[in-house]
Amino acid sequence: MQMLRWAIIFFVVSIVAGVFGFTGISAAAGGIARILFFIFAVVFLVFLVLALLDGQAIF
Repeated sequence: MQMLRWAIIFFVVSIVAGVFGFTGISAAAGGIARILFFIFAVVFLVFLVLALLDGQAIF
């Protein structure tokens, strides 16, 4: 869950930097947010599949 929080923070930083015209910072923060979100999604799907195969909650 912490990774998703960081992805949202970097997304907000990207939006704010874009509004103020800092396009380089905006692109970098957007790239970091995208990478963190996809890592979160992959880890979530792996845990979901493991939970479905095991038949009980992992957490």
